Amino acid sequence: MMKAKIKAISYYLPEKVLANPEINELFPEWSIDRISGKTGIYNRHISGDDEFSSDMAVKVAEKLFEEHQIDRKHIDFILLCTQSPDYFLPTTACIVQNRLGTPTSCGALDFNLGCSGFVYGLGLAKGLIYGNIATNILLITAEIYTKFIHPQDKSNRTIFGDAASATLITLNDGFAEIGDFDLGTDGRGAENLMIKKGGAKYPGISIQEEDVLDEFGNVTNPAKLYMNGAEIFSFTSAAVPELIKNVLSKNNLQPDAINLYIFHQANKYMLNHLRKKIQIEEEKFYYFLEDCGNTVSSTIPIALTEAKKEDKLMGNVLLAGFGVGYSWAGCILRIH
Repeated sequence: MMKAKIKAISYYLPEKVLANPEINELFPEWSIDRISGKTGIYNRHISGDDEFSSDMAVKVAEKLFEEHQIDRKHIDFILLCTQSPDYFLPTTACIVQNRLGTPTSCGALDFNLGCSGFVYGLGLAKGLIYGNIATNILLITAEIYTKFIHPQDKSNRTIFGDAASATLITLNDGFAEIGDFDLGTDGRGAENLMIKKGGAKYPGISIQEEDVLDEFGNVTNPAKLYMNGAEIFSFTSAAVPELIKNVLSKNNLQPDAINLYIFHQANKYMLNHLRKKIQIEEEKFYYFLEDCGNTVSSTIPIALTEAKKEDKLMGNVLLAGFGVGYSWAGCILRIH
């Protein structure tokens, strides 16, 4: 019987670290305890000045090949999830294919999604396998959000870090079978998490880069990342409980059949709110963001990797990603 399975995962964090004491020095009104208490984050990794999504994608893929003894010659598709591609064109996945030296018979494409991106990527990989298009798919997430955060935007600088992950999804060979999905989109919330300038609609000098101070003292401008935290929180609070219910239903499971929940690691406050609202036992809810922060599409694969190291992956594991778009996605992994 045809099954799509996760065979291996690795992740990469840049060398530079932004720790809470440094944030406190930059913004004295934010104490170290307040930062860690609300966000659950102590450190974030920041991509180097000359380090971009393609560089991190190559580094994490090479790490995957080495850590798990994977022959790159067998990769027949590359899926690269990023919202910070090197160029408008060509697709960054093509650049990564060349630098990795995978076969030229290998398909490659970028897809632009944020915090739901890893789960969407699992869905795309499963579709490629079930469509007899590919059998060894390299799913990469790589994001350099910190390059788009205004230096005086204390909220976003506190939350986001850079990272990349690489996951090998294969036909019938792996530790986790990919189950059924529930996906959703509500583009009405697009402007609540956005970098307005730089695309075709507002290229170059089409829009002035005037700094704006919001009601919470964060500074941004149209060329930088803007996030309306209150609206994002409201969206998440409404969408995620329904997502969990639908994922359970589509996989014919009851809540007590789930051994572990791994959500997008947005911040500790939001995760605790969701856990309590959905009534998930704390021992079944996984956290891993203290030393890397919100790494967008890489949070779930990073958490999966760490949970596996801790022998916490068993039975049915529910994944849930949600955020920019608005976009949300969930699925079940059946751990063997």
